[in-house]
Amino acid sequence: MSDPMNVLAPEHRRLRIGDAWRDAAGGATFAVEDPATGKTIAEVANADVVDGLAALDAASKAMAEWAATPPRKRSELLTATYRALTERSEEVARLITLEMGKPLAEARAEVAYGAEFFRWFAEEAVRVEGRYNTAPAGGYRILTVPKPVGPCVFVTPWNFPLAMGARKIAPALAAGCTTITKPASQTPLTMLLLARVMEEAGVPPGVVNVVTTERAGEVVSALLADRRTRKLSFTGSTEVGRVLLRQAADNVLRTSMELGGNAALIVCADADLDVALDGAMVAKMRNIGESCIAANRIYVEEPVREEFTARFAERMGALSVGHGLDDGVDVGALIDEASVTKIDELVADAVDRGARVLVGGERPDGPGHFYPPTVLVDVPEDARMLEAEIFGPVAPIISFTSDKEVMAKANDTEHGLVGYVFTRDLQRALRFAEGLETGMIGINRGLISDPSAPFGGVKQSGIGKEGSHEGILEYLDVTYAAIDLP
Repeated sequence: MSDPMNVLAPEHRRLRIGDAWRDAAGGATFAVEDPATGKTIAEVANADVVDGLAALDAASKAMAEWAATPPRKRSELLTATYRALTERSEEVARLITLEMGKPLAEARAEVAYGAEFFRWFAEEAVRVEGRYNTAPAGGYRILTVPKPVGPCVFVTPWNFPLAMGARKIAPALAAGCTTITKPASQTPLTMLLLARVMEEAGVPPGVVNVVTTERAGEVVSALLADRRTRKLSFTGSTEVGRVLLRQAADNVLRTSMELGGNAALIVCADADLDVALDGAMVAKMRNIGESCIAANRIYVEEPVREEFTARFAERMGALSVGHGLDDGVDVGALIDEASVTKIDELVADAVDRGARVLVGGERPDGPGHFYPPTVLVDVPEDARMLEAEIFGPVAPIISFTSDKEVMAKANDTEHGLVGYVFTRDLQRALRFAEGLETGMIGINRGLISDPSAPFGGVKQSGIGKEGSHEGILEYLDVTYAAIDLP
């Protein structure tokens, strides 16, 4: 097995600021571990506030020239990034698996997904349009001109270390913005590699800056307090999102927030059970369940509950667990010990309240942060896992008897990111699509993420959209000029 760390030279495990790869100002570093073994795989620079502001200096200095770069040129650089990621897919995927834990097949899928954002927004870069029209009352003309919002600060999560950065960086660059990305401290290596790929693709210095740090709170706070920052985009928990929104309010920053989820997956009695099972497996187990759009609660209509549950449990129990770089592994390691402990406590709480475990339910011995695919039934409504975002390979199954009942249960949460419905009745599907309080809905489909579709939630699951045409609008302001022309 080749060493995935060979793709990221030691000099590129430092901060990317302006035209340089540099150590943190104080010389500090922190360790990155392989979650499947618990062993350190690299040391990276541990930035402080001085480094964060240096990155903002670089982004601010590069802003005017990048905004003035012809859209076609920006498009070509994004296309070059897409091609480079596609050509280097295997090495990028292996690095993702090594630092994040997901199986290699899932990591390959993430590289393809993340690269596609660069291709999509390369196409959007040349389609940013204003308008010119006669005022309704006559006498003058209305001219609108879209302009980049300015330097952007991105805070990205560990679960999709390439794709979540790509989903922010690509539209920002397409719109003419410069960027500072603070990746999760558990998975900084993939973002550093992306910065290196973009440098090699020809993206100018200062346009893409990466600041790795374990001091996220103080570094990000300093960036948001600086008036040169004009945009914040964050993907992560609702709790942290609330804190960042309060900080962003002081300078009235443009914000995009992709926050927590508590997705309900609903299987109706008239569903094609083969389709529902396939969809439920994807919605629950994609990325080991460490996804904001993972099915957190599975509601099955009573007439098919027994059959669906038995078949779903059989498929979950057949999944193999191990190091993500090993052949044949379906379920890799969770990100850290805290994640395993949280999931173990949620399962124990449900069992204490009367739930039954059909498969899994016990963490294995040995090194690494593993938890087996787990299915629970008879889960009571007061179980904590029905309120908390599980973020792991655990599936609680709850029966229902009417659409009204399950709609009320599905909506009884502060979150509103995504829902899933499986039914062969078109009118029923449309009622759920209109009635579920979510920003996205999968109908007879367990995978809804697509760079060409607007990703985002409602309620406390976020603000704004990522991907699609809507994604680039998040990085544009509009100037209106009234032109006298009798």
